[in-house]
Amino acid sequence: MDQAHIRNFCIIAHVDHGKSTLADRLLELTQTVSDREMQAQLLDSMELERERGVTIKASAVRMSYCAKDGQTYIINLIDTPGHVDFTYEVSRALQACEGAILVVDASQGIEAQTLTNVYLAIEQDLEVLPVLNKIDLPAARPDDVAKELEDLLGAQDSILRISAKNGIGVQDVMELVVQRVPPPKGKTDAPLRALVFDSHYDSYKGVVAYVRIVDGRATKRDMMRLMASDARFEPVEIGVFTPSMTPIDELCAGEVGYIATGLKTIRECRVGDTITLAINGASEPLPGYAQAKPMVFAGIYPTDNADYHNLRDALEKLQLNDASLVFEPETSQALNFGFRVGFLGLFHMEIIQERLEREYDLDILATAPSVEYRVVKRDGQQITIDSPAQLPPENEIAEIHEPWMKIQIYTPQSYIGAIMDLVINKRGEYINTDYLDANRVILTYRLPLSELIIDFYDKLKSITQGYASLDYQFDSYREGDLVKLDILVNNEPVDALALIVHKDDAYHKGQKLVSRLKDLIPRQMFVVPIQAAVGKRVISRANVSAMRKDVLAKCYGGDITRKKKLLEKQKKGKKRMKMIGQVEVPQEAFMALLSLDEE
Repeated sequence: MDQAHIRNFCIIAHVDHGKSTLADRLLELTQTVSDREMQAQLLDSMELERERGVTIKASAVRMSYCAKDGQTYIINLIDTPGHVDFTYEVSRALQACEGAILVVDASQGIEAQTLTNVYLAIEQDLEVLPVLNKIDLPAARPDDVAKELEDLLGAQDSILRISAKNGIGVQDVMELVVQRVPPPKGKTDAPLRALVFDSHYDSYKGVVAYVRIVDGRATKRDMMRLMASDARFEPVEIGVFTPSMTPIDELCAGEVGYIATGLKTIRECRVGDTITLAINGASEPLPGYAQAKPMVFAGIYPTDNADYHNLRDALEKLQLNDASLVFEPETSQALNFGFRVGFLGLFHMEIIQERLEREYDLDILATAPSVEYRVVKRDGQQITIDSPAQLPPENEIAEIHEPWMKIQIYTPQSYIGAIMDLVINKRGEYINTDYLDANRVILTYRLPLSELIIDFYDKLKSITQGYASLDYQFDSYREGDLVKLDILVNNEPVDALALIVHKDDAYHKGQKLVSRLKDLIPRQMFVVPIQAAVGKRVISRANVSAMRKDVLAKCYGGDITRKKKLLEKQKKGKKRMKMIGQVEVPQEAFMALLSLDEE
């Protein structure tokens, strides 16, 4: 195929601005999918994606379009994930394109993720085509939002106004792609270089890499290798997405398709890697490859210990399709055997939990999420920990460093005061305020990641009635005055309830947690003390009072000494029971950690 007649583009948007709906209309317009096979959100194959209206996994599709100039073009659309946790995947998908359609909801205007994706597209030197969607809604403000886009992207000749749901203006979008997105400029005679922008695992074909051929050509007979992992393979199949996988003989420079590698683990074929020929291959990989690093960690345990092996199998299967998911076995005195799992962010954690419960029918319990701390010991040794249980004793620690994030909050002006209070309570630092227009502002702060991951987003949405949107990036590690808050139930520390908190917050967080646990832990035949401690110092305590068995019920009348003797006997029994008694900590106790800041 002549490269002059190829166009590669992606659609970028904030969550729920109509990205998947526009992709559906483009597939219908080009008749890539028949009316019989068509369904809403066709490229979102996961049930969770349809339910939440957010793309979690990137997908690609090849369309054939006959333009108004009479020429037929091959148009490759790459559908990118729509959440801030998947920014690295979005950046790789953008690298595989020459243009990006920026979809903005005409009723909501520019949101956090919109701006982040625009900057990513500009960094990759892409042609950004702004499109106003949902212009037929009663609340639409097309003129105001068009002005916002002009200010953001500089003077634009014309911003397309469409309604993807009703198909208004969709053909104009295709014409705009053909006219404004530049064709690819790869060298067909150069050694093969193919960018892996996504991958999934197939039980018959092994790891299937979604690729954009930058230089050279790929055929089934070539022995290939991945440049970062140095894994070698002979392709099982080469093809294109239409949108189902369709085998073809070869992929040439400028084209988008897939290479079924036959590899058995996705760790060997990571997003952002470069595929080249094993013999006489390229000397330099494509730029921008980085390993996706987990930012948030949580313990995941089966509620029934017999499900431990099923949980391991489920995590291994999820990892086949998601290289950013990392896990290792972990044991807890309270919860027995489970796994310490690393996620890209809170949304990623939520998705994995839901998939474990739905797709693998598991009953699981997740501990409160924590972040990765760097600990400098007094002997100069540096260690990295992602669980409070791994923290060395207090007398061995010289410094603890925690990750800080740079956050941008997009909000109507009327909520600035409430947002400032929220951020200050979460130990945030103000950087600056930018005015988008007369009503909307961008507030920029620095905030510890540990404060961001628990309930910051929920609180932000509730104080701004859902109008604010949030974006965040890693900033740096900083030394903090942090301590480990231990919870003791019946004088036994419960490791899964331990927290790493700022010294100033330790007292009130300990007090709140103890009060909450007092209501949640069931009463026993003996008094159960619940304590919060920092090091050896107990900072808060509450008792769960004992259930009292009325041993005097059968003593009606008679001598008082007989009654005293029975009560004394009961007292001794309770004392012995307390020494050997085990207190079961219910699941609700672990959930209490997630809502500590709620009044």
